[in-house]
Order: sequence, then C-alpha cells, then structure tokens
Amino acid sequence: MMNELDTIIVIDVESTTWKDIPPPSQEREIIEIGICPLQVATGKRLSKRNILVKPEKSTVTDYCTKLTTLTQEQIKNLGISLKEACSTLEKEYLTKTRTWASWGKYDKNQFERECKSKNVPYPFGPNHVNIKSLFASKKGLTHEVELLEALQMLGLQFEGTYHRAVDDAYNIAHVFLKII
Repeated sequence: MMNELDTIIVIDVESTTWKDIPPPSQEREIIEIGICPLQVATGKRLSKRNILVKPEKSTVTDYCTKLTTLTQEQIKNLGISLKEACSTLEKEYLTKTRTWASWGKYDKNQFERECKSKNVPYPFGPNHVNIKSLFASKKGLTHEVELLEALQMLGLQFEGTYHRAVDDAYNIAHVFLKII
C-alpha cells in the first residue's frame, strides 16, 4: 500500500518565453509540466510523464519552439487548462501531501504566481526540495550550477531533449538520487 512518504515527486516546467521581453499583454505561462516520481524505498525513478498546458495570456513563439521543441499547434491541440493540470497532479500524484522537488526556485515560484493569477488552487503541499541548492551544498560549491553542469560533474549524460520538462524532470530526478 502506498502512502505520501513513499514517493517524492520531481517536477519541471517549461513556460512561454521570448528572446527579449514579452509583448504587451502577454506573460510567462506554463506550457509543459514534467513529472518523475522517485520511489524512496528503492531509489528508483518511476515512469516519467508530461502534461501540456494551454496558456491563456500568451502564445508559443518561434524562439520558445527552438528552445523547447513545443509548438503553438501542439499546445493548442493537446494542452489542457492549468486548472485541469493541477487537478491531475493532486489526484494522480498526491502532490498536496507528498514532498515535491524541482531544480531551483523557478518552478515553485511560477506555479505560485500563475495559480494565484488564474485563481487555480495551488496543487502542492508545503514540503518542497530545491535540488539545485541541495546539489551545490552537497558538492561544497560556492554557487548553484545549471542542470547540465551538475550532470557533467556527476559523470552523467543528459537523457532526452534538454528544455523538455518531461526529460528535464527525469534528469533532475537522476541527480537527486545520486546526491541522496
């Protein structure tokens, strides 16, 4: 029987982005949530998954597509609302009661800001692990490093497509397992 302490949920998000500043009336919004549960007892990464999210106040630019490989068409056709995505996180991954983790503060801050802005219930509980800070601390670094550098420092290769939330979450989970 599973409980909320058996699994840590590693999350990564990709958001709409622009080469420079956003055009007037557009703002950064989540377009992909990557999920990789870690089974605590075995130290294994469970199956990775992504949820595509339709932005309400922005579009996927060519710059964003070059970075993430996600297109406006994909997001429009396959994406769901942020509310539905957050509900999925809560129901299927028990994110309100389980510890969750991400690479840095960006993902947590983006969820908090966007959920508040769209009046969507925040899908996570209070227990968050900033793996980026934890990695720097465990390695005795004087500053945080990006995910690719952390993987390199551990002698690991990135698996998948960089800046795809589903693959980023899977690789972040790998780093997490190596340092715990």
